[in-house]
Amino acid sequence: MKVVLFCGGRGTRMRSDLPGGDIPKPMQLVGPRPLLWHVMRYYAHFGHRDFILCLGYGAQHIKSFFLNYQETASNDFVLRNGRVDLLSTDISDWSVSLVDTGVDAPIGERLRRVRPYLEGDEIFLANYADVLTDAPLSDIVERFRAADAGASMMVVPPSNTFHCVDVGEDGRVGSITPVSDMPLWVNGGFFVLRQEVFDHIPVNGDLVADGCAELAKRGRLLAYPHRGYWRPSDTVNQRLELDQAWERDDRPWALWEQV
Repeated sequence: MKVVLFCGGRGTRMRSDLPGGDIPKPMQLVGPRPLLWHVMRYYAHFGHRDFILCLGYGAQHIKSFFLNYQETASNDFVLRNGRVDLLSTDISDWSVSLVDTGVDAPIGERLRRVRPYLEGDEIFLANYADVLTDAPLSDIVERFRAADAGASMMVVPPSNTFHCVDVGEDGRVGSITPVSDMPLWVNGGFFVLRQEVFDHIPVNGDLVADGCAELAKRGRLLAYPHRGYWRPSDTVNQRLELDQAWERDDRPWALWEQV
């Protein structure tokens, strides 16, 4: 199954951490590899190795990464008589299509622009390429296949530390509840889509606000609740936390290491 990854965002909330000033957010490092690599390894672990990268801002960094990919950075190898013999590989069985989808195009428009590369694929996967999880992807896909739906969205509890305060008419507080304990769900960024979604995304439209919202109105959007590991990387601190977790071998998203 093909995987569409949206890699063209500017990552403005991470700009202070970007030495070159134009590195897209998915190329920020977590351990020896960028976020994008971790997301792709997650999909490859479940057998989905045909990727379509929607490039935009900082596209040259992503192109350079794959054109000059160094397997020895994350694989064991033997150096013998000046020759490198890899003991394992990361991407030798991947197909990676790198497609320029515009610098400022919204997510829905980026998806529209790679539609020609999805011909013949009634069902495909999509992701923002900046979130790590241990969600059971095979189960997500199977539930979607069994359902009469046009799209599936993984939903997760809110991850921020805010508290919801119940205030009475007299101004007295009745209760204080962490927002993560509320019966609320937010978009987790992992999608299973049918070609049907293209019918509801206008030119320069959005995948969620337009495509998924319209499918929801028609009863065609399926949610997959996940309460396990899920970590975004929207800010410098969030990315640093992931990097530190990698260094101390606390990386539940790296399912490929657990086999």
